[in-house]
Amino acid sequence: MERIVIHSDLNNFYASVERKLHPELLGKPLAVCGSKEERKGIVLAKCEMAKRYGVKTGDTIWQAQKKCPDIVIVPPHFDEYMKYSRKVKAIYARYTDLIESYGIDECWLDLTHSTLIFPPFENKFITVDGEKHFTDEYLRFLGDTIRTTVKKELNLTVSCGVSFNKAFAKLGSDLKKPDGTSVISQLNFKSVINPLPVEDLLFVGKATKEKLRGMGLNTIGKLAEADDDMIKRIFGKFGETLLRYARGEDEDEVKHMDDKREYKSIGNSCTYREDITDITRIERLLYVLSESVAARLREAGQGTADTVHLWVRFDNLTDFSVQKKVRHTVLCSEIAKHAFELFKANVKPPFKVRSMGVTVSGFDNGISQITIDESSGNYKKLEAVERCVDEIRKKHGYDKLQRGIIAAEPEEMKNDIKNSHLIKPANFEDRGGDDDK
Repeated sequence: MERIVIHSDLNNFYASVERKLHPELLGKPLAVCGSKEERKGIVLAKCEMAKRYGVKTGDTIWQAQKKCPDIVIVPPHFDEYMKYSRKVKAIYARYTDLIESYGIDECWLDLTHSTLIFPPFENKFITVDGEKHFTDEYLRFLGDTIRTTVKKELNLTVSCGVSFNKAFAKLGSDLKKPDGTSVISQLNFKSVINPLPVEDLLFVGKATKEKLRGMGLNTIGKLAEADDDMIKRIFGKFGETLLRYARGEDEDEVKHMDDKREYKSIGNSCTYREDITDITRIERLLYVLSESVAARLREAGQGTADTVHLWVRFDNLTDFSVQKKVRHTVLCSEIAKHAFELFKANVKPPFKVRSMGVTVSGFDNGISQITIDESSGNYKKLEAVERCVDEIRKKHGYDKLQRGIIAAEPEEMKNDIKNSHLIKPANFEDRGGDDDK
């Protein structure tokens, strides 16, 4: 049976919630920005009015104000965003229990077998070449029902993409923003999808886009028609995913709302009050970040990680990211050591570091082979110590137990990055805000 998958995307989510909190801002251009005093002053989200002035996610505050002199700058309130995110998902749950989050403001819903509270609809099906399909009108009706319910009850707008797989549903939700429904069905997908830029496809980032365009594959249709062997040779296993998505062959299931979240990566970053110019301080601050990352990794129950990523931004706002394969680990000491090695290999003095981020990926879900070092007992002892530290900090506070290397950074002794950065406005690869395109 043809699937019905909806991707719902809350429009300008952070800015929309801020307007609910501050009705007096209605009708004014608005941007949600990080703290200027802590040098995190970039645009995390903006309203439609600010967008028309050219304000973009990632702009500095002064850039936003130059483009739009009357713009109102407000700080983020992540606890409120979480509250409204839960309210929206509670509405989705009236229609299906197959709800898979894709960040705080996006979800996939599978309505294929849903019989919950949708009003009756007469022309659900059409037969083409002997095969039964849902009509575009019915699919649009489902998306519109969810969209209008959210708008009526919470005064938040949603863009919905309705399709027969997750990749096309995600793409569809971007086609009519704000507050629209797009249908990409099995009967019309080639005419809708094929002319679109290749970078509109799920998981096609900047580097992949440049490679594909360099091969002359500038549209999704051209990628769909590309030679399989060539794509797999250049992109490896990821090439198979690209071809499946472009051809409408994505069969990934929408997870149940109670399924445990599977993490692709776990990380954290920090912007410093002053530029860091001393290599010894870099090492200490990487330990602070790695404490957060290791604790989150242990808490997530994803096993160990085999890849450490480092991101660095300099005082002139240029940045770079680099990664390396490592022995499977959950240890802060090992993550910090690898991050520091990456820094030394890629950054030569003099330097002025404004921000850094550490991320781990390549989780084994607890099934990696035991190494010689682990079997000797050393690794397991260190892991037990770090887990014990986790428990002590939960009970008595983060600052009650610290590594000696952090002692030279008094301000960092109480910098519980893990619990003070509960919601990241962006992932490691894309430092934007909420959807806010």
